[in-house]
Amino acid sequence: MYGASKYEQKVTEAPSAVTLVTADEIRKYGYRTLTDILQSVPGFYVTYDRNYNYLGVRGFGRPGDFSTRVLLLVDGHRLNDSIFDQSPIGTDFPIDVDLIDRVEIIRGPGSSLYGTNAFFAVINVIMKRGRDIKGVEVSTEIASYDSYKGRLTYGNRFPNGLEFLLSGSFYDSAGQHRLFYKEFDTPATNNGIVKNADDDRYYGFFTNLSYADFTVLGGLLSREKGIPTASFDTVFNTKRTRTTDEHSYIDLKYQHAFAQQLDVTARLYYDRYYYRGNYLFDYLDDGVFTLNRDVSLGERWGTEIKVTKRLLEKHLLTLGTEFRDNVRQDQKNYDTFPFFSYLNDHRSSQIWAIYLQDQFSLVDDLIFNVGARYDYYDSFGGTFNPRLALIYNLPKTTIKLIYAEAFRAPTAYEAYYGAGGLLGSDANLHLKPEGITMYELVVERYFGDHLRGAVSAYYYTLDDLIDQQINPNTGNLIYKNSEQVEAKGIELEIEGKWASGLEGRISYALQEADDQETGETLTNSPHHLVKFNLICPLIGEKLFAGLEARYTSGRRTLAGHTTDGFFVTNITLFNQYLLKGLEVSGSVYNVFDESYGDPGASEHRQDVIAQDGRTFWVKLKYGF
Repeated sequence: MYGASKYEQKVTEAPSAVTLVTADEIRKYGYRTLTDILQSVPGFYVTYDRNYNYLGVRGFGRPGDFSTRVLLLVDGHRLNDSIFDQSPIGTDFPIDVDLIDRVEIIRGPGSSLYGTNAFFAVINVIMKRGRDIKGVEVSTEIASYDSYKGRLTYGNRFPNGLEFLLSGSFYDSAGQHRLFYKEFDTPATNNGIVKNADDDRYYGFFTNLSYADFTVLGGLLSREKGIPTASFDTVFNTKRTRTTDEHSYIDLKYQHAFAQQLDVTARLYYDRYYYRGNYLFDYLDDGVFTLNRDVSLGERWGTEIKVTKRLLEKHLLTLGTEFRDNVRQDQKNYDTFPFFSYLNDHRSSQIWAIYLQDQFSLVDDLIFNVGARYDYYDSFGGTFNPRLALIYNLPKTTIKLIYAEAFRAPTAYEAYYGAGGLLGSDANLHLKPEGITMYELVVERYFGDHLRGAVSAYYYTLDDLIDQQINPNTGNLIYKNSEQVEAKGIELEIEGKWASGLEGRISYALQEADDQETGETLTNSPHHLVKFNLICPLIGEKLFAGLEARYTSGRRTLAGHTTDGFFVTNITLFNQYLLKGLEVSGSVYNVFDESYGDPGASEHRQDVIAQDGRTFWVKLKYGF
């Protein structure tokens, strides 16, 4: 794996608890989005408000958080945007999952290498290359709620060393045709029934070009989503309230192994993020509608240089520096007709950092990993974050003791939204970065040739939490440094793989995250997560069954209630080699039609937002 230390190493030497999800698992479990993949990871859970998916980790998944406390990378390229710092993990993830070679999930603070957002975890998505496609792939998919998806990909590696992959995808879903929300159950709001307002569609392109020591990555995705929940007190039962997100990037990387075990990596990149929210309001409740438009535009470029050198045989030293220039962090809010501007804020910011890591062998099989990074922001100053790990490798057992600190910088949205107009009282220009300190013990043990067991026990404290609140003067959402959090938990996992193709794993996470001042459990924080995965070959290498079952215990809502715990079971049949180049799969999600919901955030009238019942998905892929 690569993401834990920014160079290739064995999982047993990584200074973190690590989970890998492979392309083979993605196909056989019927995963359709990055959200589906992450749902299978111990200690991870996802909340969906029928617009975006939000990731919770180790008991922390605050309503209103845009997954800002997890760093999302594609081949080492940062995807968290420069306005909201959001990790796009749903249909807004800018890469088709069919193009994923593996996903590296590195649990625990990672700011010692990556800086902000690497708070609870780092997710590094490793993409396929031209050699993995070897020609043309075409796929088509059909699913519940009038959902359709298509993909066309070409990839190859040529004799002169040039390697090329180009792919385009589209997705179109009508969403649920009818949704009921009891909070709107009055004749004036259609008795709580919203129709045809849950649609979701996107188109995207991705390219991966490499020659000799150079690699160029590029991606673009534009996604539009209808919002059926009438968030922010918008008009109920309308198709006009919706969001559009566009992510695009290009990344040029140079990587070369010089003599005397010296490796140099340099990258130069550019990112653009555009967001537009159309929100339909009836300000006076008189049937006169006004379309309010919320717009954000973020542009950044950056560069990173990293040098890795082995010294005196026992030391593997990594030294790097990074510079990021957010050239545009623009935020606007206005009524379209009659035109009225509430917000017109234009910002820019710069960040530079330097980091150092040394991994050295104290004695045979005993590794000490020490690293630290210093980040400087022109908005609030500097922050220093270390990580220490002692790793002991026995013949079939690995023991890791880890201490790590991390930070999350205030986002442009949290700090500056409202600063340029009538919403000025909602801005908080003096937000401080959050900080986390985590202690963790990881034990992994192999039993025979097929079974692996793992235990992770952790304790962390979180200071200066940036929390979403309501401004009593305006009624709008604001952010303040407020709570202190204390959490502890344990994650247990057993995994097995056999040559016949049979494989599976079961995990259990017990987690408790509390507000230190009140002693109450955090909102949207389940105490128990149980996950079971099984891939079973039915006909040799041709037909497989993938079974996934997840249990999530009850979670406290913002209103102080507790959601019901729930089981979700998914089943996939996957067929290959029936005809040369053809793959066919079909999935049924939420097989037993479990009724459940996720806690709503401050912008929702709903305390709990209902999730989908039983759905199906059928896919055909042909390569030639």
